[in-house]
Amino acid sequence: MNFIHAYYFSLFAVVALLFIPYLGVRAGLEAFFGIIIPYLAFIAFLGGVINQILKWARTPVPYRVPTTCGQNKTLPWVKRTIRDKFENPESMLYVIGRMFMEIVFFRSLFRNMRMELRPWQKYPEGGKLIYWSNKWLWIGALAFHYSFLIILLRHLRLFMETSPSFVNLIESVDGFFILSTPTTYVSGIILLISAIYLLLRRMLDIKLRYISLASDYFPLFLILGIGITGILMRYFYRVDMVAVKELTLGLATFHPTIPDGIGAIFYIHLFLVSVLFAYFPFSKLMHMPGVFFSVTRNMAGNNRWVRHVNPWEYTPILFSYMEQEDLYRKQMKKAGIPLEKDIDLEE
Repeated sequence: MNFIHAYYFSLFAVVALLFIPYLGVRAGLEAFFGIIIPYLAFIAFLGGVINQILKWARTPVPYRVPTTCGQNKTLPWVKRTIRDKFENPESMLYVIGRMFMEIVFFRSLFRNMRMELRPWQKYPEGGKLIYWSNKWLWIGALAFHYSFLIILLRHLRLFMETSPSFVNLIESVDGFFILSTPTTYVSGIILLISAIYLLLRRMLDIKLRYISLASDYFPLFLILGIGITGILMRYFYRVDMVAVKELTLGLATFHPTIPDGIGAIFYIHLFLVSVLFAYFPFSKLMHMPGVFFSVTRNMAGNNRWVRHVNPWEYTPILFSYMEQEDLYRKQMKKAGIPLEKDIDLEE
């Protein structure tokens, strides 16, 4: 029942979000959904991210606990490979390299191993425990994140008078396969496929489904809603892009206007994007900036030769034995503990 509640709650929540801007536009509230909601979402996003980052930055790190899986720097005759230096970094230079591999190529996810108990003829009683590499998750995560990044960069042209050269380059590469008119962007298709894969994986994997909450399904359904409405708006329900750019430029320059001729599908898309931005700082999506503050990743494994001082350490108050006996003499007497200075409990 946990899975049913989490899954259907998230699905119905996103479906409800689809109808809110549609009914609002029908009621003539274009200014509310085109100006007020995006600004509120941006304020919530910026304020929430800054607040969370400051909270992480102020949190003391009591121990040096880097996660390592390579030979640490030790005696001169102990050999270390280049891989060891990145997997067990001895200095900040190698920490930066390790973080780069983690952020750009999802190195830890690439190393992900899966454990299963499989039937085996030699072990008829319970099978054999095997470990095997699971690269599909790594491929799906890479495809999802990079396609999302490309789509965000492509949308920058809507917030600038002239499209930057790097955005034009991204658009030309993304639309290299001219499959239709208007140009079909590969990133949009990959985003939908990878999001569906991540959703199905969470639904069909029994162990993963058991630990999944509504907060795990909701972002996936929301991103699927954004992707589907974007594709519908581009290829099926055409909108006036001149009017759209006038609205987005007005939002970017803080001189918002609501031009005529923008269909309801655009306001639905914009509302879902605004919900995602407002939801971002208060969800698990904060792993994006959070990886930079992960103490298991951003610290060098130099415990052997550099002392890490616990910021929570304090000078303890020390008592001599006689001072402790003076404080607790009656209790010690009742407990039958020998005393240096005996007392009579009846006095």
